[in-house]
Amino acid sequence: MIIKYETLIYALSRQFKKDIVYADYQTTQLQGGTVGNVYLITGNAETVDDEKLPYRIVLKIQKEWERYGDPSSWRREYDLYASDLGATFSDAFRWPTCYHSEINAEENEFQLWLEYIDGVTGLDLTGDMYEQAALELGRYQGKLYLEQPAVLQSLNNLSHTDFMKNTYLHYRSWPVVYNYIRSEDCELPQHLRQMLIDIDMHADEILTRIERLPRVLCHRDFWVTNLIYAEGKIALIDWDTSGWGYLGEDLASLIADESDINHMVEYYQRCVPAYYKGFSQYVDVSHIADNCVYEMILLVFGYRLVESYLYAEDDEEKTKQVLTLQKIYEMKAIPLQD
Repeated sequence: MIIKYETLIYALSRQFKKDIVYADYQTTQLQGGTVGNVYLITGNAETVDDEKLPYRIVLKIQKEWERYGDPSSWRREYDLYASDLGATFSDAFRWPTCYHSEINAEENEFQLWLEYIDGVTGLDLTGDMYEQAALELGRYQGKLYLEQPAVLQSLNNLSHTDFMKNTYLHYRSWPVVYNYIRSEDCELPQHLRQMLIDIDMHADEILTRIERLPRVLCHRDFWVTNLIYAEGKIALIDWDTSGWGYLGEDLASLIADESDINHMVEYYQRCVPAYYKGFSQYVDVSHIADNCVYEMILLVFGYRLVESYLYAEDDEEKTKQVLTLQKIYEMKAIPLQD
């Protein structure tokens, strides 16, 4: 990995708020793929006064690619960091600080030099951390909903309000998954098949109920690997799917997107009330009798889990998808905490 040395020096000067004149560096790839790469860069920096400072900084390089129904998502994170959205966050809920950003229009690629946050993430998150993430998300969205800061009107590259709906309808129109759960060859348990068929039968009515909920700024990829818990606070990375959505929509990802399967029902019980508690600190939601989070989980992940089941490479992976569907099935009958 070859980086621009002068850009590294500039980003480190911004990070330390000091004039950095030299830095050595080593790179470690954190995430990698065909359209984007994330690197952790470490080393020692030196100031003009010969002060030596160990550092860690993240470099994210994103190339152009097209997400179904959301063609500009590849550059959304760059656009959001270039906006004033960062000023809307709190100390308890925020994204990593960006020290430098640049975009190459000819190659359709951008770079972000970001704060490295050392914390707990992924399946290492505890139930208390899940609950706090839901609470802080609710507070953040409630504050934005109440105050309507001017920056929200200036954001011109956000995913559409109907993104969840359109993604569901796209999956439902795919014969491979739609026909499978209705076929004699389907190996999924009958009650799980019926759960998905019932959602399809009542989709119009369910979507109408969801569309009555408050419209809020959603992250839309609010799952465990994008959450970092550090020093009692929540940081959120990867904002490329963010846009307008509905109250509670992000909870679908938090609860059902490759979370701890054994605790999914518990997290559903804990996170939905915590989220509403946070939101209600700014906006009265006592009139909302139906939060629709269970339905959102099925709309977003039902057919995705069937797809993963169909294309699983081994029985262990198939079992994982069935267990996830089973936990979603169990949620419907579970009362939420007050």
